[in-house]
Amino acid sequence: MAKTEASQRAEFHNLDDASDGLLRELAPGLTTRIFAGEQAMLSVVTIAPNAEGTLHHHPEEQWGVLLEGSAIRVQGGEEIPVRKGDFWRTPGNVPHTMRAGPEGAKVLDIFSPPRPEYRKPGKGFGS
Repeated sequence: MAKTEASQRAEFHNLDDASDGLLRELAPGLTTRIFAGEQAMLSVVTIAPNAEGTLHHHPEEQWGVLLEGSAIRVQGGEEIPVRKGDFWRTPGNVPHTMRAGPEGAKVLDIFSPPRPEYRKPGKGFGS
């Protein structure tokens, strides 16, 4: 059974389309647009200049890539400066957060498996 054109288009997205994805406010100055699949989940996080997330952890593995700006990745008790193009892996249950530089930051996070609490609208890093 072939997919219809409309259902095929539902599988395509754009990083710069602010209306695309499920919007979630993570913390003051941090928002994300979430795109969930069956085995993986993408989260496009926008961080205001000098804003910082809450230190948190979750069981899912997480990969991140800095798309724009600059930031400090806080992970496992270390603070690591990152610049555009840098990417990292965060194993499950490792405490982590981000602090944006003076120009802000945009990060693409990839979760596997998808985070259940991110499948629905809400606020914060948890359910």
